[in-house]
Amino acid sequence: MVDDIVAGAPVPAGKAGVLARVCEELTAGDRSAGEQILRAEYPFAPAGKANRRYTERECLRVFYRDGFLDRYSGTQLVNPGALRLLSVLLPDAFPADPHWNMERSHIGFWELFPTIDHIVPIARGGVDDSANWVTTSMLRNSAKAHWTLDELNWQMVPAGTAGEWDGLSGWLIEYAAAHPDQIAGNKYVGRWLSATTAVAREQALIDPVS
Repeated sequence: MVDDIVAGAPVPAGKAGVLARVCEELTAGDRSAGEQILRAEYPFAPAGKANRRYTERECLRVFYRDGFLDRYSGTQLVNPGALRLLSVLLPDAFPADPHWNMERSHIGFWELFPTIDHIVPIARGGVDDSANWVTTSMLRNSAKAHWTLDELNWQMVPAGTAGEWDGLSGWLIEYAAAHPDQIAGNKYVGRWLSATTAVAREQALIDPVS
């Protein structure tokens, strides 16, 4: 490849082509020209860090807004409280490890657990604002990491509505009301249940006095 470049063969397109031209300048002994090409066409951008943690209510407002839909894949996702309650009720068939050990947790906790992702990663200059937040699964969030949609060749799918799919949030509220003894003592389920009830009221999806 180096010989091809030196011999004047066509330079590759895109970002690889930028580096190929930098290599040509280095071969010619002109480091300054190579550096100028990099700075102008493929500049280094230090990655920032996103240490923000979202409350259950903040998360649920985004999940309800997006209709509990993975905006990167179109997969219908499930309320985290409902997922964990299923593991409480059916621990052998739907196990969950509190430390997210994959050997002791059902794959559904990665495929169907909704999370908030930054469409434009904070590390790439995105802002921590609801306009840059989107619902996606734990699996897709991990895969996307600090990459942009263009870099991954991913497309956004339209948001759903909570009227079409509420991520089993209604079931969580109704089941907990009918079986309070099965919820008592489970702080994780209790937090998501409380937040779900509050946000469902905000969204006028349940009676404000229920």
